Amino acid sequence: MCKYCSLSFARRMQCERKPEVLDELLKGYKQPEDVIGENGLLKQLTKALLEWALNAELTHHLGYEKHERVAEKGETARNGASEKTLETEQGEMVV
Repeated sequence: MCKYCSLSFARRMQCERKPEVLDELLKGYKQPEDVIGENGLLKQLTKALLEWALNAELTHHLGYEKHERVAEKGETARNGASEKTLETEQGEMVV
């Protein structure tokens, strides 16, 4: 359960699921490879979600938002990023 909300992430997603959002995401996709293929929607969404989660975890760990000025000199600062390669069910993914 997220400390910032009263519902777990999975429960929030179940409550907030809207068919029109899926319809919009899938608009123009004609075959299974468009969704589950090498560069399909599933891989794109997985990458976006992983990047979002890693940024949220870093924000929580450091105690301030990205691009926010650090109050005191010497505090841990966000000073760039490097690519990471992850092994996922959809194959290798660079985030």
